[in-house]
Amino acid sequence: MKAAVLQGVDRPLVIRQVADPEPGKGFARVRLQAAAVNHRDLWIQQGRYAGLKFPLIPGSDGAGVVEAVGAEVDRDWVGRPVIINPSLAWGSDPRAQGAEFRILGLPDDGTFAEAIAIPVANLAPRPAHLATEHAAALPLAGLTAWRALFARGGLSAGETVLVTGIGGGVALLALQFALAAGATVYVTSGSADKLLQARTLGAAGGANYRDADWATQLERQAGRFDLIVDGAMGEGFTRLIELARPGGRIAFYGATAGNPPGFDARRVFYRQLNLLGTTMGSPADFAAMIRLVEARHIVPVIDTLLPLERAEQALRRMEGAAQFGKIVLTLA
Repeated sequence: MKAAVLQGVDRPLVIRQVADPEPGKGFARVRLQAAAVNHRDLWIQQGRYAGLKFPLIPGSDGAGVVEAVGAEVDRDWVGRPVIINPSLAWGSDPRAQGAEFRILGLPDDGTFAEAIAIPVANLAPRPAHLATEHAAALPLAGLTAWRALFARGGLSAGETVLVTGIGGGVALLALQFALAAGATVYVTSGSADKLLQARTLGAAGGANYRDADWATQLERQAGRFDLIVDGAMGEGFTRLIELARPGGRIAFYGATAGNPPGFDARRVFYRQLNLLGTTMGSPADFAAMIRLVEARHIVPVIDTLLPLERAEQALRRMEGAAQFGKIVLTLA
């Protein structure tokens, strides 16, 4: 089969012929039809994770059809359209992942290939209303957004939510999920165009974080927020603390802008704020996310479709932060 292979840090993805994976006990082989790109794939290429071993096939998101199963797997899976849950070996505690937890694509070979062997426990039937490319865009971002909003953030209908960095996959699905749950949602972005696009999806307003008074703009529009979902932290995090209402929650799933400087703990404890770290999600979170997507016919936003042979170009587009929605690789 063809696969996009990473040979080392800061090396380009190259297309190689590799052996089809064989499904072992409890596994299925999925013939992939689409795979989505995540920032995780770019950061693996940049060497920003521990435990890197090369050559490596990256990719955490995928959708396709089951073509073979290993021992102790129901053969009724064969021929089913499926999506992949990239949260491997979560463990038995729904509150946090266990010691064996890992995300598909490192160290396990991922979805930038024509086929993958995956535990059948990590497969779910593809939602009937989703085309394959939209299904492939859902798993990692959708799982992260769902857990941040609901399992960790405790979102309820009627609350006011702020989602930062709109345009990325997690942020866009957080916007869509929060709206589906009956929340009023505001967003931030460094792009005026992305703020306009977010409004077309249902955002009530927003602010450009490049403006010196972006936090003041949001407070004028919405007051303070019941729940804030953030993946950047950095200098702006202290402003988010100010924007949270007393007793409010801030769920953060990344720190792309680094740790927040000048962190003032007094503003957190005096105003009874809840700071909630979150990573990926449990099997129960994934199942609940799929139920919401199916019930409300939510369709992930796709920015660009590219063939597998242009996987390196897909990473370069992500690196430039120009996308609004998911970058998806298509496979024959």
